[in-house]
Amino acid sequence: MAEAHDNLIQTEFSRQADTMAHATVFNDAAILERIRQAARLDQRSRALDVACGPGIVVEALARDAGEVVGCDITPAMLAKAGQRCAAAKLTNVRFVPGRAEALPFEDAEFDVVVSRSALHHFLDPAATLREMARVLRPGGRMVTVDVMASEDSAEAALHNALEILRDPSHVRMLPRTELQRHLESAALHIESCTPWVNHREAGEWLKITNAPERIGPLKVVMAELAKRGATAGVNLRLDGDRILFEHAPALMVAIKAR
Repeated sequence: MAEAHDNLIQTEFSRQADTMAHATVFNDAAILERIRQAARLDQRSRALDVACGPGIVVEALARDAGEVVGCDITPAMLAKAGQRCAAAKLTNVRFVPGRAEALPFEDAEFDVVVSRSALHHFLDPAATLREMARVLRPGGRMVTVDVMASEDSAEAALHNALEILRDPSHVRMLPRTELQRHLESAALHIESCTPWVNHREAGEWLKITNAPERIGPLKVVMAELAKRGATAGVNLRLDGDRILFEHAPALMVAIKAR
């Protein structure tokens, strides 16, 4: 199952490499600044970005750190990340292929470990967070950013079903309480949690997957759900002929026990 899912991720994100690299939602300067501030890097710091994608967060962190390593399972994403950081003339970054569930690094190798918009793609997010904690030094900082699912299980199930129809490599967005529990189980102390809302439009959201054959059917499903008052925990609704909804990301900072 893990191998099949890894192959699915590589297929999907090879397709999405260019659209993700340019998507407004992933290049939001205010959110990147929140991540940079949460990481608290200095020129002695070594940071790891797990599932780094096209290198957007790596570039943001590299301006403060001694070294930033980006790790991803998809070669097309690593190529995009390398191009991005080369264009920015960054010399303190490197990129390593690898699975988040079995990171190719030694114990306690990094001062900061970051992951953005990736947890919902892991078959076992708790095990992945433990692996991220393994490579973090005692007292180090883990920064995770992901969309949170509703605490209502039925709403969360509908939300995740829509996400899977859009991108079949999606597994499950977690409710905030579950993510907190997994972090604590990995011997991490939660320092802070910063939530916000991203206002989304179905066309913009669907375009990022670079799978036009999925757009029409999903819009029909989402519009019918909205007409019936099924909000899917994301305030799904219609505004004329537009399908609107809201993602609720949270930036969580956790400290590894000394």
